[in-house]
Amino acid sequence: MAIEVGTKLEGKVTGITHFGAFVDLSGGVTGLVHISEIADNYVKDVNDHLKIGDVVTVKVINVDKDGKIGLSIKQTVDRPAGSAPAPSSRPPRQDRGPGSGGGERFSGGGGGGGFNRGGSGGGRPSRPPGGGKPAFGKPAFGKPSFDDKLSRFLKDSEERISSIKKNTESKRGGRGAKRS
Repeated sequence: MAIEVGTKLEGKVTGITHFGAFVDLSGGVTGLVHISEIADNYVKDVNDHLKIGDVVTVKVINVDKDGKIGLSIKQTVDRPAGSAPAPSSRPPRQDRGPGSGGGERFSGGGGGGGFNRGGSGGGRPSRPPGGGKPAFGKPAFGKPSFDDKLSRFLKDSEERISSIKKNTESKRGGRGAKRS
């Protein structure tokens, strides 16, 4: 019997791991039911849902060229069209303490960067809206030449470098703030 994607088969659970369960199909062919394909709700431990020796109905969801067979138990349940699976009973995420990326990621304080919109604190110098150089692709008085663009770029980069140097020197403080 050829195993094709989409077919539903009966099988016997022969092994359980932390990532799923192995199911023996007819003729000594074994496939894997991944932990995410066991039930519609969150599965923390496969042993809570399956035991070795259980006879289950599975659906073939993929067959690799290596011969590995991916199976699903939750897709064998026929639901009416348009109905969603049962809501997840997955536990809420825990706060992992300071420095783990939770909570204060976008506050703008502390480590710099982020979305700091304040006037101080470094970063690029702000420009008034409508002021400064014209928008890209729309020159103010005709088309600027390459030399004009290059000189503008050099001027802007020099301004940025000098402001960065001033900012870092003021943050160092104490001895050795300015070196000759």
